[in-house]
Order: sequence, then C-alpha cells, then structure tokens
Amino acid sequence: MKSAQSKTVYLVGAGPGSLDLLTLRAHALISSASCLLHDDLVSPEVLSLAAPGALVQNVGKRCGQKKITQEEINSWMIQYAQQGHSVVRLKSGDPLLFGRAAEEIAALAQAEVSFEVIPGVSTGFAAAALAGLPLTGRIGSSRVLFATRHLAAGDTSGLAGITPEASLVLYMPGGDYAGIANELIVNGWPTHTRCVLVSSLGNASQHLEKCTLSELSDKPRLPSPVVMLFFAPDRDEQPAVHDHQD
Repeated sequence: MKSAQSKTVYLVGAGPGSLDLLTLRAHALISSASCLLHDDLVSPEVLSLAAPGALVQNVGKRCGQKKITQEEINSWMIQYAQQGHSVVRLKSGDPLLFGRAAEEIAALAQAEVSFEVIPGVSTGFAAAALAGLPLTGRIGSSRVLFATRHLAAGDTSGLAGITPEASLVLYMPGGDYAGIANELIVNGWPTHTRCVLVSSLGNASQHLEKCTLSELSDKPRLPSPVVMLFFAPDRDEQPAVHDHQD
C-alpha cells in the first residue's frame, strides 16, 4: 500500500470510529504521514495508528466549542505541506459529507498544493448497517437524502420540503426531537415511520434506539454525536396526493 508522500495533503475519512471499519488506504496514510490534523470525533484507536514522531494536532471545532477557525486549518494544511510534510487531514466518516471539504479543497487548489481525497465509511451507512435496515428497496424508497440541522453560523436548518419519498439520514440533529418529528409529520411523513437513533457509533459508548416517528419526542436525548435515520414507507403506505382544481 502506497505511503503518504511529502508536500501532499490527504483528506482522509476515518469512518465511524472503529478500526475494523477503517479502509486499508486510510490505514496506510495515517501510519505513514508526518503530520495529522484531526477532528474531535476521530477515535483514539484510529489516532493510535500515527507514526512515531508524527505531529498530531486536534483541529476540531465540534459544536463551536473551540476557537480554531476554518481559515486557520486551511493555513496549517498549506504551511505544513509547503514545509515538506506529508499531511493527513483526518475527518470522521467520509470527508466529502458535511466535512467542510469544499472549503479545504478550494484553499489547497488556490495555494497549488497537491492533495488527494480518501473516502471513508459514512456514519449514516454504518448506522443503517448496525440497525440491519436498508436505506433503499424495490418496494420502498429508491432515493436517500442526506441532511444536517447544524449550519456554519450555529443555526438549525428547517426540514421544510423533505417528504417521505426518500429515506432521510439526518446528521447533527441537535436535541429538539419533538421539533424534528413535528416538521416531518407536517411534511407528510406517516406517524408510524421507522426511526433509528445512534449515538457514538463505533465507540465503546455506542447506543442505538429504534422507534416510530410518533414516539421520537419521548425518546431520551442521546449524547453527541448522534445520527438519525428515517426510513421511507413502502409506496403503498405513502399518503395520496390529490390534485386541486379551481
């Protein structure tokens, strides 16, 4: 397996946390890079793979608790690469899904720094596998929608317009379970929609809850990080849409 190369930045997906869900390519890069810039959610087991003597720096900005800006992270990636380091920018799950990859890729391209993106197992897919429930099916949904309620400014995004024709994977949902349930029901999701909540996926404190949409409000608030899955009902269960004529 090819080792990390100097003067190159690798945007690497660390998967949901457990070593057995880490890709071989990610393993090779983490264990050979001279510099690791990692998010808060990357597990200690994955970080333990770092090469002896490697610079390992936490640049996480989880829930806005840290004062590290995206501009600073971009600058460090560029600076370390230009100094001759092989840099792994390590992100939980997949780097291209709610991982600020767009901003980092743009900064690296503008600085003319060589980079490569290494996909990882997304938490949403791992949560569905843990629950033993497929996100798509010939009878049910043929589409999957990935969404988040956490925006850059710390606001929450509404779920308006998200209808039950596609299964929904909701990242960073926050603690307003009742608000989520109410918005989806208003959008036409049946109250018996199957829901899965997974907290700390891939870690020792991992916890899974299953319920229906009508029961979501009463579920205990799980510790972050949490991912929610809402499985689109079978087509013959979806509410009919009636045309209105004037």
